[in-house]
Amino acid sequence: MNDSISAIPPTLGEQARRWLAASRPRTLLLAIAPVIGGVLLATADSGQLAFFTALATLLAATGIQIGTNLHNDAADFERGTDTGARVGPPRASAQGWFTSAEVKRAAHLVFLTSLLLGLLLVLRGGFPILLLGLAAIAAGYAYTSGPVPIAYGPYGEMFVLCFFGIAAVAGTYYLQTLTLSAGAISLGIALGLPAAAVLLLNNYRDFDTDRIAGRRTLCHVLERPIARYVYAALLLMPLPLMLFGGLPGQTWPVLLALPMAVKLIGRLFAGTQGPALNQLLGQTAQYQALLVLLYAAGLLLSLLLSLVLSWS
Repeated sequence: MNDSISAIPPTLGEQARRWLAASRPRTLLLAIAPVIGGVLLATADSGQLAFFTALATLLAATGIQIGTNLHNDAADFERGTDTGARVGPPRASAQGWFTSAEVKRAAHLVFLTSLLLGLLLVLRGGFPILLLGLAAIAAGYAYTSGPVPIAYGPYGEMFVLCFFGIAAVAGTYYLQTLTLSAGAISLGIALGLPAAAVLLLNNYRDFDTDRIAGRRTLCHVLERPIARYVYAALLLMPLPLMLFGGLPGQTWPVLLALPMAVKLIGRLFAGTQGPALNQLLGQTAQYQALLVLLYAAGLLLSLLLSLVLSWS
């Protein structure tokens, strides 16, 4: 393994492009969508929007996602997980764009920025938000660090469901309303399930190289045939949760996401493998964002209907 930077210094533009790639921008939807979902739900329930709180929440959540991605990049390289046999997108440390130490320093900086934003949010939400923020950052480090990294065992999908679903939506909702609701938990689970599907698909793609590296993910425990059925369940279960989970407004528009879910499931069952799974992975993240967009459309429809009724 080569942990050195190329002998030819890259231009500033090339360095910026490499750092952008290292942050894995396609995964950022997984941090953004649940925050937006929590804001939508809180606004529908309370009739108010704390805009700057919402913005700080969005930036802090995105920062934690970027920090986790960077730290994962460096840690996987140091553990020998990312090799030339990897079929996923290129990683900064493995490609020699930056040393693993540089990538880790960048992760520390991003986590620190999120922590500072989180301290501003503590002024709004108090001690529960402090605990949630510290737990999220600690989990970001623990994902690929420590004696038993989360990413190297079968509980990664549960980690994603908890932090990129339930905690993200419920924490955002609490910051907006200073209360919690059953609807916030339902929406958190609904949006966390496709996020977990993204990780499952990532591990499905890297099944062979992960096994060589000593990982024993949920895919390895279940084996690929059963993992395909779990992927299908993770995409389909959000629909009844959003339809019957006590969410305000018109929720039926989320059914318009069903064709996309069926298409993604069908592609996996049809035998999609190797680099082709990278596109499927990105589209799975887009499916989560589509659920939020359709829920927003349902809330807008409810608002329009109430206005029409008030004028009649």
